[in-house]
Amino acid sequence: MSNGKGYRRPRALSPLREHLRDTFWFAPTAAMVLIFILWTATSEADATIVRLLQDHRDFDDVDHLIRIVNDAKSVINTVSSAMMTFIGVVFSISLVAVQMASGHFTPRVVRIFVRSRITKLTFAVFLATFTLTLFVLTSFDSETNPRLVTTVPFLQSVLTLLMVALSLFLFIAYVSSTLRLMRVGHVVYRITREALRVVDKMPRGDLDGLALGPEIARVGYSGRAGVLRDVNIARLVRAARRQGVVLRLLPRLGDFVVPGTPLLSVHGSVAGKPLSRSALRYTVSVGVERTFHQDLGFGLRQLCDMALRALSAAINDPTTAVQCLDRIVQLLTVLADRPLGAVGHPDAKGTVRLVQDVPDWADLVDLAFTEIRLCAVGSPQVTRRVMAGLDDLLRLVPPSRRRPLLRHRELLAQAVALAVPEAAERTFALEADRQGIG
Repeated sequence: MSNGKGYRRPRALSPLREHLRDTFWFAPTAAMVLIFILWTATSEADATIVRLLQDHRDFDDVDHLIRIVNDAKSVINTVSSAMMTFIGVVFSISLVAVQMASGHFTPRVVRIFVRSRITKLTFAVFLATFTLTLFVLTSFDSETNPRLVTTVPFLQSVLTLLMVALSLFLFIAYVSSTLRLMRVGHVVYRITREALRVVDKMPRGDLDGLALGPEIARVGYSGRAGVLRDVNIARLVRAARRQGVVLRLLPRLGDFVVPGTPLLSVHGSVAGKPLSRSALRYTVSVGVERTFHQDLGFGLRQLCDMALRALSAAINDPTTAVQCLDRIVQLLTVLADRPLGAVGHPDAKGTVRLVQDVPDWADLVDLAFTEIRLCAVGSPQVTRRVMAGLDDLLRLVPPSRRRPLLRHRELLAQAVALAVPEAAERTFALEADRQGIG
């Protein structure tokens, strides 16, 4: 194998980081803890300022601070009561956006809303501002005599007003971001961008001439059932190097595995000690749903799901399907000259120690076009876009990868011929057009 210059081993997926990204509790909780620390610091600073002024007998300045914060008290009271209303509005907008995305696009894109940083940041700042107002209101001293006052929450009031300004700014940014995520073009772009990142992180070497050797053992999966989301490449490479063997990952990223599923095959010339459980601990990550991390086909799966839902009788939106096809062709174009089918991960000396199966070119083409082709027969806008996409790919791919594209082109022509009796309509439906009909 030629591992290629600039080989970068894919980083391991952190289960804790993924869990925190999929939850809404962490950011608001961290923000409220942080705001409590800030409030404590500003409260001490306010008390220090009052003590210094009283020590210098600047009672007029203390009285002036009292008048200022008393004027701000009504504002803080208003903010405290209004902030919960703001939080309810943000929560309602989020629920509506998630419901519309799940119903109109595909349930798989809900993860975009769940992982939206602006949404979590807005919730966090709103809750932190509300918490801060409660703390500040408890700091107001009922004593009006500047000689007897122990604290004047001046800095706390300033901090509250700054948090209110930040909340208003984030609310505008949140509404703008949510409206953008409800537009199909932006959602399709986000999915494509994530998929292209996965492609960029793939090793570029091929496995031509690599002899794995005979299979001497198999390792079964032990753990909770779920979707294989990640493989810790570094750990598996180290384990294989210590044993002097080559490991092959049997399931693909995105496969559903249950306890006992064959996970690794061990290849070598001589059977040695079996791989210990400690050496294989934390080498795979299993979750309840697929992620983009190392999963080459997940982006295409989401785009196809969106196109299929758009072509359903309930929605009947072929233009959305055409937009999905635009990005599907873009992804396949990027993959046109990439080594596919399997990738090898070398150790520090350049010896391949782990072979990981990934979808080959035919698998990706089938994923991209099969279901859309079957549902698009009655929509000339989509069939014309499919034909244009296949023709563009046929011009770009090497000769060895033309066969799956030609097969889908022929099957689409046959399906249209059976479904459309008029020759003129058939000719129109099969004419290549990158905009469908326009």
